[in-house]
Amino acid sequence: MNVIVETAEKEIGVVETPKNSNKTKYGKWFGLDGVAWCGIFVSWIYAQAGKQLPKIGFLKGFAGCQTAVAFFKKKGWITTKPVPGDIVFFDWNADGRYDHTGIFVRGIDKKTFESIEGNTSLTNQSNGGQVMRRVRNYSVAIFVHPEL
Repeated sequence: MNVIVETAEKEIGVVETPKNSNKTKYGKWFGLDGVAWCGIFVSWIYAQAGKQLPKIGFLKGFAGCQTAVAFFKKKGWITTKPVPGDIVFFDWNADGRYDHTGIFVRGIDKKTFESIEGNTSLTNQSNGGQVMRRVRNYSVAIFVHPEL
């Protein structure tokens, strides 16, 4: 299996402490604790898997989805054929602004795929405070295949 996915799977179930604080081991590692952490989680996963992302606004990767998507588009790393371990960005309301990010695990069918995401929950897609395996629709996502 893919080392990125394996690393992410080990984090499923981790929750921020205290609840609703955005405080995590990922934020501590990144040097920016107490802020929305989905991008920080993805950066941490890549680093732990030995595939450190480039400086994308921060020394250890990215914290903001907009900055990251712009960086990845400029690099030409956007893909329409994601493979396990690729980065996925979500635009929930189709307004061209990416609200959330995670790790692509696998396609399920023509409409849906599985991902592992930090800072999500069943009640708050983009700031839910836990690491979870989710099923998402391709229609709200773009994918990045980092060439590291």
